[in-house]
Amino acid sequence: MNLGLSSELKVTFPDISPANRPNALICKIKDPNWLAGFATGEGCFFIKISKSPSTNSGFKVQLEFNLTQHNRDSMLLKSIKDLFESGNVYKKGNSLVYKITILSDLCDKIVPFFKEYPILGSKSLDFLDWIEALNIIKIRSYRKRV
Repeated sequence: MNLGLSSELKVTFPDISPANRPNALICKIKDPNWLAGFATGEGCFFIKISKSPSTNSGFKVQLEFNLTQHNRDSMLLKSIKDLFESGNVYKKGNSLVYKITILSDLCDKIVPFFKEYPILGSKSLDFLDWIEALNIIKIRSYRKRV
């Protein structure tokens, strides 16, 4: 969809002209419920496992919350970054990815936000699994310090 109509669709529907999509010019997220709904559709709660020779198990686990949008919606992602006061926006092809990976920000900002303004549908189950992984990592981090 972000690339416009395919040649096949243009031939099949010659009288249809696509509407121009405006850039999202949101300066501030006014309703946190809107953001919860947006994240329900567009957000991802990742659990990334990668090899790490510096750990006893040989693997490290990193958690991430992200939102990906077409690069024309940069102001929207900036607004979300401003709301959470955390994370960064990265360019990836024609897309931008807003990403938070810092454990304390995930614990102190993302989890409380989505507990107060819940993720809905099947993604809510992903969020609960992600919180469980977050709690395991927090416990292990605490044990290492003690």
